[in-house]
Amino acid sequence: MTAPDPDSDGRLAEQLLRLTRRVHRIQKRHLEHRDLGITPAQSRLLRTLAHYGSPPRMADLAERLEVVPRAVTTLVDGLEAAGKVRRVPDPANRRVIRIELTDDGREALRELRAARRSAAEEILAPLADEQRAVLGRLLDTLIDGPDSGRDHLHTV
Repeated sequence: MTAPDPDSDGRLAEQLLRLTRRVHRIQKRHLEHRDLGITPAQSRLLRTLAHYGSPPRMADLAERLEVVPRAVTTLVDGLEAAGKVRRVPDPANRRVIRIELTDDGREALRELRAARRSAAEEILAPLADEQRAVLGRLLDTLIDGPDSGRDHLHTV
């Protein structure tokens, strides 16, 4: 096995950063086109909220989002004012407040998912099906870590 080429790694790092910025720009444009009035940070909170089986506490959201609780409070305030989420008392402990999606919030999530799919289609349009499959396996390896992708690499 040869040592990684620092110049090549630097170029790859720059390409990844440029792709990330492009993905964000295109997603933002698709979101703005749908006129949801939701910021990218609020979008992330809604997506995170949807992964819970029951309404989480704000502290749970802050931990999952890896932000300070005050940041979650600000996001929830904005989403609550827009009718996308609501604060509800915990049935077991009325002093605890939980955050749940409203019907408008669920509809906003559907729109957000559609915007993300449209953005992904735009970004991936130049790739053939086989290239997309290879890219998917490579991304899985990068996301999950080096040990998880060993089987994938043999098929590339």
